[in-house]
Amino acid sequence: MSELRLLVLSGSERQGSFNKRLAAAAGVAAERAGAQVALLDLRALGLPLYDGDLEKSQGVPGGARTLRDALLASDAMLLSTPEYNGFPPPLVINSFDWLSRLAAEDGKPSGLATTANKPVGLLAASPGLLGGLRSLNFTRQYVSMAFAMLPVPQQFALAKAGEAFDEQGALKDPKQQAAVDGVIASLLRVATALKTG
Repeated sequence: MSELRLLVLSGSERQGSFNKRLAAAAGVAAERAGAQVALLDLRALGLPLYDGDLEKSQGVPGGARTLRDALLASDAMLLSTPEYNGFPPPLVINSFDWLSRLAAEDGKPSGLATTANKPVGLLAASPGLLGGLRSLNFTRQYVSMAFAMLPVPQQFALAKAGEAFDEQGALKDPKQQAAVDGVIASLLRVATALKTG
């Protein structure tokens, strides 16, 4: 069977982002597990705040197509998201809101058809004691109900993220790394089953 392709996203692209660091560490772990990993910077998509009038006058921005194509090229997605007032951040919601507006075109499926039945693993990182756990629950509901994605049951919230990484960007605590590995293993199992089923 061909190597599984995993798209890795961070819900924060700010300098020093804990979720960007966790996404990168998870990408390395996924490569160790045998996956082909692609990291995508959501901020680099350059998507404006979703506005129906803007869509009507200018159409769906090209960044939504970049996201659609990255999802098309992947067998599964891994998302590490921060928590903004207990909710997923605007960068994630806005990116996927624009994706949902993309119709089928040029032989490619719509944005919603692209996400349907796509397995997804969820991670979060926060300097707080809950590690972004509240955000994960809403993110799980958002991607499954609005986008028909298949979140795996395993998830991981990294608490006290400011103390969690070494100078090379790896997680210091073997138990935390094992939890990330567990999410990845579950995600790859589901992706393999769907690809070979």
